[in-house]
Amino acid sequence: MIINTGARTDTVQYYTPWLLNRFAEGYVLARNPLFPHKVSRYILSPEVVDCVVFCSKNYRPILPRLHEITGRFNTYFHYTITAYGQDIEPGVPDIGESIRTLIELSKLVGKERISWRYDPVLLTGAYTVERHLETFRRMAEQIAPYAGRCIFSFVELYKKLEVNMPELRPVAEADMERLAEGFGRAAGRYGLWIQTCGTDAGYSRYGIHPSGCLTLEAIGRANGVQFKERKHKGTRRGCHCVESRDIGAYDSCPNGCRYCYANRDPLRAIENYGRHDPGSPLLIGRLTPEDVVTDGAQRPLPRVK
Repeated sequence: MIINTGARTDTVQYYTPWLLNRFAEGYVLARNPLFPHKVSRYILSPEVVDCVVFCSKNYRPILPRLHEITGRFNTYFHYTITAYGQDIEPGVPDIGESIRTLIELSKLVGKERISWRYDPVLLTGAYTVERHLETFRRMAEQIAPYAGRCIFSFVELYKKLEVNMPELRPVAEADMERLAEGFGRAAGRYGLWIQTCGTDAGYSRYGIHPSGCLTLEAIGRANGVQFKERKHKGTRRGCHCVESRDIGAYDSCPNGCRYCYANRDPLRAIENYGRHDPGSPLLIGRLTPEDVVTDGAQRPLPRVK
């Protein structure tokens, strides 16, 4: 099975001591987002965990002790670095600092284990198509030697964004074409593998590969393992990622990104962050008498011998 540490919150940036404690103790508890009193227990052992997947906007807090996980497990790292400033991503380091941290991470784990995520691509009066194209080109030049691939996606205009980002403009088909062409050109110029995320739209004419940002082929190649092919459903329409188990919690990331799908309310996220106990097996809070804990289904993925 695959353990995902960062799809619901930026665990690395804000909860590194907890994460390292869980791997040291060898298990973790995770609440069901829809039924909070249902809690799954996952064993954190290389015998049942085929890969630990990270996703973060700031790996700086975990770098000094990352070897405690990479020394025992296969790993894969998604690093989100976008064009946005603190007007959109208040808690995220600036581009220069983020790239420096990515370079340090790459020197520790190798470029093939790192995917640079440039997403979501959204448009406002300040963040225009032209600004994205120029920023992406500059970033691609610096990042290409240190990351195995680049993944991008266009923002989904769900209802919450109408309130959180009223200045947001829809990304028209013509805009998508211009952006895809420019991203593909820049990636090709610097020898960077580039692909989409969460869409069935095809941009192969620009040198862009189809969606599937977490595949058995990608994590296997990065770790010198060949997994057997298997069917998977993805997490939503257009998603072609392999199934994983997330050990984080929604409404717990203090980054405050205005486009965030994982926080219903930034104030609630700050409140939950205050309830965090690094010594608890749960990311937020502790078990209550009403909680029912069951062992999560854990089976190693079949490999090619």
